[in-house]
Amino acid sequence: MVVDSGRRRPTIEDVAAAAGVSRGTVSRVLNGGINVSPAALAAVNKAIKQTGYVVNTHARSLVTQRSGSVAFILSEPQEKFFEDPNFQVLLRGCTQALAAHDMPLLLSIADSEPDRERVVRFISGGHIDGALLVSTHAGNPVIGRLASLGIPTVACGLPIGHEQELAYVAVNEAEGGRLATAHLAGLGRRRIATITGPLDTPGGRDRLAGYREALSQAGIGYDQNLIVHGDYTRVSGQAAMEDLLRRAPDLDAVFVASDLMARGALDALERAGRSVPGDVAVVGFDDSPAASAGRPGLTTVRQPFKRVCEEMVRLLLALLDGQEPAAVILPVELVRRDTA
Repeated sequence: MVVDSGRRRPTIEDVAAAAGVSRGTVSRVLNGGINVSPAALAAVNKAIKQTGYVVNTHARSLVTQRSGSVAFILSEPQEKFFEDPNFQVLLRGCTQALAAHDMPLLLSIADSEPDRERVVRFISGGHIDGALLVSTHAGNPVIGRLASLGIPTVACGLPIGHEQELAYVAVNEAEGGRLATAHLAGLGRRRIATITGPLDTPGGRDRLAGYREALSQAGIGYDQNLIVHGDYTRVSGQAAMEDLLRRAPDLDAVFVASDLMARGALDALERAGRSVPGDVAVVGFDDSPAASAGRPGLTTVRQPFKRVCEEMVRLLLALLDGQEPAAVILPVELVRRDTA
């Protein structure tokens, strides 16, 4: 059967006629293929391609009370989305994971109070089915608002203060900090500094905890002068490294809590005439494109971004099916390159 798409939009009835099955069988295929024989499933899928049928998502949403879409909420300034490769990797990974379920992903940046209000208002209006929340600073009002409204939400990273009420996917941040610092200590370095992320984030807080644990295990004293804080940007990594060199010119290693900040630290070390890894060994965190794209190749702690995205989508779909919020903690690993 050939449908003249120039005159009207193909319907389920057209698909059913082309496949030689009932309208109900086509409907079951479109809703997951439950109780449909393999032969009928193949016939319907072939007929959909032949007729050019496209699901009327608006009509479906009226029946299911679902929009069929998900929001990707980034609670960071807009410029960070373009500077930090981690956010783009997460957006791409979540988009691909949702595509397997034919669900589009809408990017929302909520870095100010008016933006946050607009995003929450949009979500609570039923325009999306759930949210994937990225960058979970402690005290972020979006987290509390989504939780109080009962919006199915999965956070990327531990949602500090909302661990019991919100689903989340995180990596073992403390273990990552411990692995990085232990590696530096194993190279014989004893003046090991660190550039942390913001301490109101799980990465900033827990990677620092791992650093301190590894120093203790290696019998290295804890020196507050060897700790400087950054904000995960390259410029903050450069400024922090310059500060460390002023405070402790004898430092011989640094664990940096993100690859982007580590690139900034390497810029500062080069300008100061320090060789890497000869004078100062450097380890980053993430194994983002920033770690492998430049020179020297950055030794770093790898986050399994693909699995993070897949697990976030899996937990969100479970919430949409009425399941309780759950948490997933994924392992990290050390990736050795040129800097340590």
